[in-house]
Amino acid sequence: MGSIQKITTNLWFNDEAEEAAKFYVSIFNNSSINRITRYGKNRNKSMSEGKVMTVEFELDGQHFVALNGGPRYKFSEAISFIVNCDTQEELDFYWERLSEGGDPKAQVCGWLKDTYGVSWQIVPSTLNDMINDANPDKAERVMNALLQMKAKLNINQLTKAYEE
Repeated sequence: MGSIQKITTNLWFNDEAEEAAKFYVSIFNNSSINRITRYGKNRNKSMSEGKVMTVEFELDGQHFVALNGGPRYKFSEAISFIVNCDTQEELDFYWERLSEGGDPKAQVCGWLKDTYGVSWQIVPSTLNDMINDANPDKAERVMNALLQMKAKLNINQLTKAYEE
């Protein structure tokens, strides 16, 4: 048995756990599907025997579990995944891939909702340092610029606001 990550994120899907895991793995480097477990005879009443129960996968080395548990629970913006990006090209890549098929109404200030209803924040790696700068004027200019961006963030505009 291999070592196990101390804390692993579990994502509850209706019945698209395997599809979602494959989608996420196709986007992030250093990612893989590690194990698929299927429902057996003593199964959830709404899931047929042999159907995918869980998919263990990694995104950029971080472990996740996707569970097919039925329609009982839905994702909300109360939980989101932050993707820190070093360049605009990287930010654009993750934004385009993760927003594909998602809810356009959920796209605001770097936040998006993917086709499975999972919320993501696609942000510059420097954003936290800029909005927490010791100079409150710099931090406020960056926050004001960020709040003007209705969807995908623009690193050049945020950096310009910070450096003014």
